[in-house]
Amino acid sequence: MGTVRFENDHVAAILGFGDLQWGNILIFRVYFVEGLGHNLFSVGQFCDSDLEVPFRRNACFVRNLEGVDLLKGDRSTNLYTINLHEMASASPICLMARASSTKSWLWHQRLSHLNFDTINDLARNDLIVGLPKFKYHKEHICPSCEQGKSKRASH
Repeated sequence: MGTVRFENDHVAAILGFGDLQWGNILIFRVYFVEGLGHNLFSVGQFCDSDLEVPFRRNACFVRNLEGVDLLKGDRSTNLYTINLHEMASASPICLMARASSTKSWLWHQRLSHLNFDTINDLARNDLIVGLPKFKYHKEHICPSCEQGKSKRASH
């Protein structure tokens, strides 16, 4: 599966991975490393979900694209750690980012003009391979759906 190299050049095996859920917090593909008392995930995993992670001298923050802090990590030596137990008790959150308008309409079309509530259910429950876990939203009426629901006028 792979290995992780630490600062002291020690190498440990990645034994597996899984999705970590704690209350409303959901983080995908978290690694379990042999002999390590913590699970590992990367900044890239947050960025792939349209979140940003700014770093400061003693802390890091996981924010949505509107700049709202979702998680806070503390720095000890050269490692930033996030204690999900503390975060969940302080304020439960959901890391399901909102999809861009372009992504929302792309998946609406790919799924044969399926309604957005159903697309959100499919994404939340991970029922379609390749469907990103976003909150999909409708900003306007789809012209094809509107035409499909229209009735012919009888003259």
